Amino acid sequence: MPTHPILIAGQWRAAKASGTFRAENPATGEILPDEFPVSTWADCDAALNAAADAATVLRVTPPEQIANFLTGFADRIEARKIELVETAHAETGLPKAPRLADVELPRTTGQLRQAAAAALDGSWALPTIDTKLNIRSTLAPIGTVLIFGPNNFPFAFNGVAGGDFAAAIAAGNPVIAKAHPCHPRTSMILAEVAFAAVKETGLPPATVQMLYQLAPEEGLRLVADARLGTVGFTGSRAAGLKLKAAADAVGKPFYAELSSLNPVVILPGALAERGAKLAEEFTGSCLMASGQFCTSPGLTILFASEAAEQFIVGVKAKLESTAPGTLLSSGVARNLAASVRALQAAGAELVVGGSPLAGNKFANTLLRVSGEMFLSSPEKLQTEAFGNASLVVVVRDAAEAANVLVHLEGNLTGSIYSDTAGKDDALYAQFAPLLRPRVGRLLNDKMPTGVAVSAAMNHGGPFPATGHPGFTAVGIPASLRRFAMLQCFDNVRPARLPAALQNKNPSGKMWRLIDGNWSQENLGE
Repeated sequence: MPTHPILIAGQWRAAKASGTFRAENPATGEILPDEFPVSTWADCDAALNAAADAATVLRVTPPEQIANFLTGFADRIEARKIELVETAHAETGLPKAPRLADVELPRTTGQLRQAAAAALDGSWALPTIDTKLNIRSTLAPIGTVLIFGPNNFPFAFNGVAGGDFAAAIAAGNPVIAKAHPCHPRTSMILAEVAFAAVKETGLPPATVQMLYQLAPEEGLRLVADARLGTVGFTGSRAAGLKLKAAADAVGKPFYAELSSLNPVVILPGALAERGAKLAEEFTGSCLMASGQFCTSPGLTILFASEAAEQFIVGVKAKLESTAPGTLLSSGVARNLAASVRALQAAGAELVVGGSPLAGNKFANTLLRVSGEMFLSSPEKLQTEAFGNASLVVVVRDAAEAANVLVHLEGNLTGSIYSDTAGKDDALYAQFAPLLRPRVGRLLNDKMPTGVAVSAAMNHGGPFPATGHPGFTAVGIPASLRRFAMLQCFDNVRPARLPAALQNKNPSGKMWRLIDGNWSQENLGE
C-alpha cells in the first residue's frame, strides 16, 4: 500500500520523509495496513512558510467567514460519522457506542459550533476603550498555532479537529496539526474534511495543515521556530517538558496539558454516611475508559478507620469483578506497568491487580500507602499511573491529611466528599483552602472524570497539570485567549483601528469595556 500524503500549503502531497509507520489495533494486536510518513524538516519548513502567508490573510478575514468554516467543518464531520467512528475504533479500541459515536463525536462538533459563535460575537477578545486618553486594546490572532493531539481522544482533542483546533481557528490563526501516531487514519479523514471546508468557505489554503509524525529533534526545532506563534500540547509529561523547554528557550508561549492525579479527599462523615455508594462511584470513575482520562482519580485520601478499610475492601471487590478494558496502545500498557512498579518501589502496597495482561490490558489495580510513608517520598508517590490504577493514602488524622495536601503537585481537579448533614464542615473549611490553589477545578461530592463543555469550565491547573495556570483548554470563549496577543492602539486614527475598537460595535452583540463599563452600544450613542 502506498504511503499516505501529508497536507501542506493546500495540497495533499508526498512527504519529504525519513521513514514510515503504521498504527496498531490495540484490541487485536493487528498492525493496520495504512502506511504514514515520518516527515523531515523540509516538510516542517514548507508548512511554516505556508502558514505565515495564511496568518497574514486571516488577521483581516471577516469573522463570518471563519465561523462559516467552523460550522461547515462540523457539518461535514457528521456526514462522515460512520467512517470516522469505525476508523477511530480500529485505531484506539475505544467502543463505537456510546463513547465514540454518541459522546465524543457530538462533543467535537459542538465545540466547533461554539467556537463559531464566539468568533461571530467577538466578545472573547475583551476589547477595551479609554475615550479620554484615546487608548484602545484588544486580543488579536497570535499567528500560526502548532497543535499536538493526544492518544486518548481521537476526535475531541485531535490536533486537526479538537478543542485546541477550534479555539485557534476561531481566534483567527492558521493551524499546523501534528497527528498522534496511535490514530493517523482518523486524523487524515478529519484533515480531508477540514480542508474541504476550507475550500468551500474561501479561507487561505494553508489555514489547516497536517503532519503525521516527526523525529524528536525535528519536533523540538519546530516548536522553537520564529515563524510559529504558539503551541498547544496534550500528552505525556516527559515529552511535553522537552518541547516546553525548547519553546521556553526562545520565549515561545507553550500551552500544555501534562499530568494530573486529580486527588479525591473523602472525609470521615461522608465515608460513614455512604461508604458503599462512594466505593461504587470511585470504581466507576477509575475504570471509565480504562482510566485513560486526564481527570481520572489517581490519588485518594482516607482517614484511618474501619469505614476506610471497608471502602478499600469494597473497591477491591469491584475491581476484581470487573473485566479490564483495552488500553490505547502497547506503549500505554508498558508505561502503566512501569508506573505501578515505581509506586511499589516508593513504598506503596498492592491491594489488587498490578500485572500486565494479554491484549494490551492491565489488571484493574489499587495500591495503598500510609500518610507517613507518602510524606517520606511525596514526589515518587505522585508518579502518574495513566490507566486503570489508583493509589489510596490512609492518613492518621487531620494534621497528617493537611500535610499530604500541602505536598501535592498541581492538578487539573481536586474533589472533596463530605457528610450531607454538615458533620465534616470543620474539616472541609480546613482542607479546601489547601487544595484550592493546587487544582484548576474544585469539586464537591462528585468524581472528576466528566469535563463539561461549558463556558464556565476550567480544564487547566497549576504545573505540572498544565504549563500555565491562567488558561483553560475547555470552555469557550476563554479557551480562545491562549491563541491571542494583546494589541494596544494609542491615538490611532479611527479608520485605522480594527473593527472591534472602532466607534461602531461591529457585531452589535460584542461586549466592550468602554471607560470602565461593559457595553454593547456604539461609542458616542
